[in-house]
Amino acid sequence: MPDKQPSHWYQPVAEFLGEAYLRNAFTKGTSQEIDFLVPRILPSGSGRVLDAGCGPGRHALELARRGFDVCGVDVSPRFVELAVAAAAAEGLDVEFRLGDLRELDETGCYDAVVCLCQGGFGLVGAAAAGDVTILSNLASALRPGGLLALTAFSAYFAASGLWDDTRHSFDVATGQFHEVAELRDGDGAVRDVPMSTTCYTPRELRLLSGMCGLDVVSIWSVAPGEYREATPVADEPELLLLARRPG
Repeated sequence: MPDKQPSHWYQPVAEFLGEAYLRNAFTKGTSQEIDFLVPRILPSGSGRVLDAGCGPGRHALELARRGFDVCGVDVSPRFVELAVAAAAAEGLDVEFRLGDLRELDETGCYDAVVCLCQGGFGLVGAAAAGDVTILSNLASALRPGGLLALTAFSAYFAASGLWDDTRHSFDVATGQFHEVAELRDGDGAVRDVPMSTTCYTPRELRLLSGMCGLDVVSIWSVAPGEYREATPVADEPELLLLARRPG
């Protein structure tokens, strides 16, 4: 993120990885994720969608392939550049733009908003205010009755011990999951990068949603590429929140 988080890891990682980001296994389930979400958040089969924290645009592009009117916003210039190039290569009419979700200023513009794979939410540091601002801005961007689909890293999973090694740790006091990731760019260069993600419980997501004026529809336990209607459990890495703007 920009200067509000001066030491934040996301921007340099995006710059370093570039297209190599899409080689990660967690990016390979895009079609399944959109297959699952579309009938739940866009049941009419049409509408305008915001992909908030779109990265190189994989979810926005998949939605555009299915005929939706899509806008993608990301804080990384490199990822926005890649998304624009990918849309042009396929002849897809998608709007991609640079932006910080904490500064998103749109009201009632979208039938649905997706914020997936921790696309901004959970990445702005341990202070809760950043994520509350993001969630509030996403809620405002929805039209009355519109639906938000958002994933957050599960605090229960982070604390479960499944990541019990020297490169991963969970700070119970702050809810921060820390890791040192070995990243490889498109030329094969390797870099160790410290990363931190704020984790949440289902209860916290319900409370934050209420604070931000959203009605929770459901919260499910999911994994990348394995979205399903599943009661929250401790051994799945992500929570998928579906919430509606009243109206």
